Amino acid sequence: MCGIIAYVGHREVRPVLLDGLSRLEYRGYDSAGLATLADGKLDILKKVGRIAELTRHVASKPRTPAFQGISHTRWATHGEPSDANAHPHADGTGKLVVVHNGVIENFQPLKRKLEAEGHLFASATDTEVLAHLIGKAYQAGMEGSARRLSDAVRTALSGIKGTYGVAVMHEDFPGLIVGARRGSPLVLGIGEGEMFLSSDATALLPYTHKVVYLKDFDVTEIRADRFQIESMTHDTADYQVEELDYAPDAAERGAFAHYMLKEIHEQPQTLENAVRGRLNGEESSAQLGGLNLTPAELRDIDRVIVLGCGTALHAGMVGAQMLENMAFVAAETDFASEFRFKNRPLPRNTIFFAVSQSGETADTLGALREARRKGFRCLGICNSVGSTIARESDGGMYMHAGPEIGVAATKSFVSQVALFGLLTLTLGRMRQMSASTGSKIIRSFEKLPDQVRKILAGEEHIAAIARKYAQANSMLFLGRQYNYPIALEAALKLKEISYIHAAGFPASELKHGIIALIDPATPTVILCPQDSLYEKNISTMQEVRARKGPIIAVATEGDEEIRHHADDVIYVPRTVEMLQPILNIIPLQLFAYHAAVALGRDVDKPRNLAKSVTVE
Repeated sequence: MCGIIAYVGHREVRPVLLDGLSRLEYRGYDSAGLATLADGKLDILKKVGRIAELTRHVASKPRTPAFQGISHTRWATHGEPSDANAHPHADGTGKLVVVHNGVIENFQPLKRKLEAEGHLFASATDTEVLAHLIGKAYQAGMEGSARRLSDAVRTALSGIKGTYGVAVMHEDFPGLIVGARRGSPLVLGIGEGEMFLSSDATALLPYTHKVVYLKDFDVTEIRADRFQIESMTHDTADYQVEELDYAPDAAERGAFAHYMLKEIHEQPQTLENAVRGRLNGEESSAQLGGLNLTPAELRDIDRVIVLGCGTALHAGMVGAQMLENMAFVAAETDFASEFRFKNRPLPRNTIFFAVSQSGETADTLGALREARRKGFRCLGICNSVGSTIARESDGGMYMHAGPEIGVAATKSFVSQVALFGLLTLTLGRMRQMSASTGSKIIRSFEKLPDQVRKILAGEEHIAAIARKYAQANSMLFLGRQYNYPIALEAALKLKEISYIHAAGFPASELKHGIIALIDPATPTVILCPQDSLYEKNISTMQEVRARKGPIIAVATEGDEEIRHHADDVIYVPRTVEMLQPILNIIPLQLFAYHAAVALGRDVDKPRNLAKSVTVE
């Protein structure tokens, strides 16, 4: 959940590190720091707070030019946010420095043992223990050995339990940085006469498009003109140099005030990218070659279980509804964080989908591994080709959504729902779905991007409604069937970036306790498209209105009746029922965004949150 940038090459390193850290801000952090090596001496600078504080600290006095360094943004796990707890951390000699993402689970007994040996610690972090362990192994290493530093890293890491992505430097080895990973992402960037390490490839876009996604237990040595990757056992690692397919400005905010707003407006293109080349008009179906399943294997699926966390889980809930209603496949979702601690009987022909934008979500990755351990086929839905979930899945679907920098996921959600729609079309046509129904779904997919553009064109109306209700202390979101997950997702978006308490519920549950929350100060958003449950949703609105609760309705274009029941109405175009959630979430993403802006929130860096949750 932190960010690492390391560099060795021909550029003055501090601007590169600070720029890289700023590109990783969205991962969440509470402090930042860097260490550079020049003329055989380390220079360590650390500051609690935003990267701007570190930048001012770096600029506070002239410094010797340096061409290698490691840096870090920290999201606190062990020890409060402070200058002392910020990374990098040094060993006892002060000649070795480490930055680390992840959690060392056994750091307390290791720390007690080191203290008994006379080691002194300056922080409350688990990472400083790792620095001392590497330093201890280095001291015991063979003097003059070219592998002394990387061997020390291997030795120290072999004794820890937990996860790590690390970058290490030592004064005795100018021009060398050692990196390693297990369970926490680390990407090697290959430039012209320069090399990088980063926890996210998007931070490297201004400098290089050639990357290697390191695998668990990989150890790499990078120098300005070369790199080497081995496994923890010294065996040569199997790796592939990949080309990032993002434009250099893909991770830039452009003319938009926030990344979140930019990504909301990118959703027409996101939908086009998600379905491009995957719709088969001749067969009234979809073609998903990445699933790596034969038609016979697809037909034999008895149950689908979708694993995810947060927004990804909500997308999976919509997908499960699609699969059951339209493809006649039993489907359900489970919190990835809970699945691997269960012991539940499952049909032999159960298939799992692990859904994660980053492909590195720790809980989802753990659930995927547990399902595979039990002998089930597991497929991935993610946005990063080289991610761990993509590599460890038996197949899957890429979202092709482009970089998503905003912490509050938007375009990744609609992409994930669209992919579940394609999966539903594929499986449905193999079962009982008629060709005419398949063709109707395809036509609806093709219209979606322009329908989203139409919703976005009405942004100011949505913003005005958001400003009207921005001072509310709490809000309720209600929906039924396909739109219950949208109620959950809309509530999550509002909570994440505005800090307004919000909760999503099935509209049918209103009378079973939730109605106690209705009062004139608590607005209720009701998803009320003209679908098969329209009349029941109208009844729910009347129950809220009878208790003087303000109502915001998300309704189908042309529905004038809804105005008699709601205080404010946001209209969306009509589409087939299974795809309606994609259109219904767009105005509620804008609603959350403009409510947060009205309250003066830091939309792209909401408090306590990180984009990629890579620790448990």
